[in-house]
Amino acid sequence: MSQTIREMIALGESEDLEFKASFGKEVIESLAAFANHKGGVVLVGVEDSGKIVGVTFGPETVQAWVNQVKQSTMPSIIPDVELATLDGKQVVVIRVGEFPVKPVACRDRYFKRVANSNHRLSLTEIANLHLQSLQLSWDSYMDVNSTLNDLNRDKIKMFLQRVTEGGRFQIVGEWQTVLGKLGYLKDGRPTHAAMLLFGRDDPPYALHIGRFKTASTIIDDRMIRGTLFHVVEESMKFILSHLKVAFEITGEIERREIYEYPLPALRELLLNAVVHRDYTSPVDIQLKIFDNAITFFNPGKLFGDLTIEKLMSDDYQSRTRNKLVAEAFYLTRDIEKYGSGFIRVRGEIESYPTMTFEYEESGDGFLVTLRYRKQKISSVSVPTEGISEGISEGINLLLEHIRKAPGKRIPQLSEYLGTPSKTIERWIADLRRQGRIEYRGSKKAGGYYIK
Repeated sequence: MSQTIREMIALGESEDLEFKASFGKEVIESLAAFANHKGGVVLVGVEDSGKIVGVTFGPETVQAWVNQVKQSTMPSIIPDVELATLDGKQVVVIRVGEFPVKPVACRDRYFKRVANSNHRLSLTEIANLHLQSLQLSWDSYMDVNSTLNDLNRDKIKMFLQRVTEGGRFQIVGEWQTVLGKLGYLKDGRPTHAAMLLFGRDDPPYALHIGRFKTASTIIDDRMIRGTLFHVVEESMKFILSHLKVAFEITGEIERREIYEYPLPALRELLLNAVVHRDYTSPVDIQLKIFDNAITFFNPGKLFGDLTIEKLMSDDYQSRTRNKLVAEAFYLTRDIEKYGSGFIRVRGEIESYPTMTFEYEESGDGFLVTLRYRKQKISSVSVPTEGISEGISEGINLLLEHIRKAPGKRIPQLSEYLGTPSKTIERWIADLRRQGRIEYRGSKKAGGYYIK
């Protein structure tokens, strides 16, 4: 046991290991965070640095600690406790597994382990974690304000026809029976997914799409509303109408069209935004088309335990926020395989030498950017001055926003401007070197101000 603990200490704190010099409320918070994640261990008697300081306890101490954990958590956690001696000092190993029904509260607050720290959950995150633990999703719940009369039969007919053509589900029976089997009807009433997909009236969500010359110069702008299949198709039409096209002469009778972006990648990113957005948020999906970049923003951070690092590795389990919505697009073959969208995007842009694929959590949402320095056909590359102009305009917008709303941090500035955080960081660094802005306040609560 002693050797195992030494090895754990050598590895340092992580998503399943925490060091505490003494027992207190922070230990219980960590145990609750572990229970809401994948389980973990707290070593009491070890400082954050890994130094073993030990603890002093009597014959009733361990039981008293277990009782405190039980009384401070709801549902109650009953941890496993072991004692060990290292360098003549007592260390207590407190271990808890992943709790089957989440989330576990600690004194009416909820935490989840993220990397090597405890993250306090928002109301939305609490609700999502509970649904995940029950293997449910928001879109599978009955829409209590709707009836079958609120569904559009033509949209249902078209959907079932596409499902039949897709061959992934056999249609047998009347449409009510089929939708019931698929989960889109509960007790004869529509679910939230059914209203998003087949509603007679447009759902209260929109996709805001625009063509920009610079961050502040809009060439074309449109708010697309409707059920989800309609939104996807209308958005693709808008995107196609604003893409540059080059022509390659191959010696054949017909010339070959080459779009500035691979169309399958754009459709994949559009589907990702529509299928995986947080439909409990009132924020619109936002698509912005620039001279040499296109961005996709959808409300809702990465779902479950999915992280940016896992997305980059292409080795992760699919986590679906809206299971029935995703299932609908899978059955119609708009989605080929759960969790493989970003892999396909990377594959599509391989033949575009200067194209980059960037993504990050931005504010309360997820931002994806495709960007290139030169088009695939060099004769129609984007002029350098156009790019420089866009950057200059972006920095000016950043300065103006800091002037009007001082004290903002990088994630807030990124969300407002619709620009990746890494780009904002570069602009901030340049402006600070020029002495035009400064950071005031603490590391956690400060922000940027005009100097």
